[in-house]
Amino acid sequence: MTDTRIDAQTAAAPVYTVPQERKIVTSIPGPKSLELQARRSKVVSSGVSSALPVYIERANGAILVDVDGNQFVDFGAGIGVTTVGHTEQRVVAAAASQLQDVIHTLFTITPYEEYVRVAELLAEHTPGNWPKKSVLVNSGAEAVENGVKIARKFTGRRAVAVLDHAYHGRTNLTMAMNYKAMPYATGFGPLAGDVYHAPSSYPYRDGLSGADAAARTIAYLEKVVGASDLACLVVEPIQGEGGFMVPAEGFLPTLQTWCTEHGVVMIADEIQSGMARTGRYYASEHFGWEPDLVLSAKGIAGGLPLAAVTGRAEIMDASQPGGLGGTFGGNPVACAAAIAVFESIEENDLLAEAGRIEATLRAGLEKLAQRYDIIGEIRGRGAMIAIELVQPGTAESTKAPNADAVTALVAYAAQHGVLFLSAGTSGNVLRFLPSLAVSDALIEDGLRVLDDALASLG
Repeated sequence: MTDTRIDAQTAAAPVYTVPQERKIVTSIPGPKSLELQARRSKVVSSGVSSALPVYIERANGAILVDVDGNQFVDFGAGIGVTTVGHTEQRVVAAAASQLQDVIHTLFTITPYEEYVRVAELLAEHTPGNWPKKSVLVNSGAEAVENGVKIARKFTGRRAVAVLDHAYHGRTNLTMAMNYKAMPYATGFGPLAGDVYHAPSSYPYRDGLSGADAAARTIAYLEKVVGASDLACLVVEPIQGEGGFMVPAEGFLPTLQTWCTEHGVVMIADEIQSGMARTGRYYASEHFGWEPDLVLSAKGIAGGLPLAAVTGRAEIMDASQPGGLGGTFGGNPVACAAAIAVFESIEENDLLAEAGRIEATLRAGLEKLAQRYDIIGEIRGRGAMIAIELVQPGTAESTKAPNADAVTALVAYAAQHGVLFLSAGTSGNVLRFLPSLAVSDALIEDGLRVLDDALASLG
């Protein structure tokens, strides 16, 4: 294999080691993938499922290459992880360099600069102009758990509130925080208690203004939970697995005002929506929302495992020494990669690239919506766009979900070299989460495949 290592400090425009094009050379899955699938079935738990049983050998930019030589346009980015692109050159160089220096010491025993630098960058780029501190952990679910733990310690209260259609993870506490039980929680109980599910803002279906939706949420919190018992309200500014719901204007700031007045910590779960994906460093910025704590993961380290809780210093310092941390949290290699991600966002102007992607993708989807009445709504921000599919000819008052269409579209696209993801509480949302390295040409190619897939539904 060609050696493509470069100096992370002198990285210039992206140089792709895989042609940025779609190419199908075998049936899907191909023979080598089928062989690997047979091996997998003997040794990997069936609880670990895959959306598409093709086995990836290489990935670069916005293209996945499987073991049979097929090339897929990736509109999933590992569910929003490889936001700066697969094997982005700064990230690869930074991680490779760090691997030669220090792989692990455990920050809570002997610290290192990379952890501190990531915390500095998070303090700079998360919403809110006040002193901030961070703790680094391994995964999104771990960030959620720590955010809740910190909020409980700071407030001395027990209850946790989340919104309908939320997804927060697969650990015991986060399973209880999810809106949908299947497949994330079914049979895995008992689940954690003191978790309450409040109404969310879902403009396409509830038709409420931000103020009215917030009033409904607040009424639930006051009547069912009680503000004096509520430690935190955890909210995805744009809901991920729930179907990329964008709240009505004013919803989030109104909730923050209420939380502040009642001593409730409001937490932004930006695990999927953060790190430049929506055209801002954090999606909260689109809504004028400055949360008390911000949770980062997925795209923060270009594909290496890293997550963070960042927030008001007085809240983050509520924990006693030794109360936060973990063996692999803030690993030096992952931290080096995260620093490179921040550099890539700035040097490649990726916030603007997210805007470009949205313009191209939304324009193409709007054309398709004019031709196919099963597209009920197009929504999202930046490179986080979705279409909600409804039954054809559905009355405006019902908007019956069309999950079968999403399943068929995802399957058709996969056979033709495009990887799309499903989402939504009812499974009727097709989501687009490409890396910010995806070109307009690849977006338009993916839209042509989607057009053909829609036409194939009859």
